[in-house]
Amino acid sequence: MITILYFGVLKQRLQTTQEQLAWEGGTGEQLLSVLQARGGEWASALQPDNVFRLVINKRISSWQDWIPTDAEVGLLPPVTGG
Repeated sequence: MITILYFGVLKQRLQTTQEQLAWEGGTGEQLLSVLQARGGEWASALQPDNVFRLVINKRISSWQDWIPTDAEVGLLPPVTGG
C-alpha cells in the first residue's frame, strides 16, 4: 500500500488531495500508467506534460526510480508564476 499526495492543479482536477493505493512495487512510470488507466479526467490530468515532478518519501525522484511498498508519493504539477 502506498500513499499518493496530489498537489496544485492536480488536486483540483482529480478532486482529491491524497489516496491509498494497493501497490506491490514498481517505477514512477508504472504508477502513472496505473493511474491513467482509470480513464476520464485521470487520463487527461496525468499526461506527462501535466505532471512535473515525482516525489518518493520526500525526495525528488525520476520516473524510472523504484517506488517501494509503504512509500509516500507526491505528484507535483508544473508551477507557473509571475
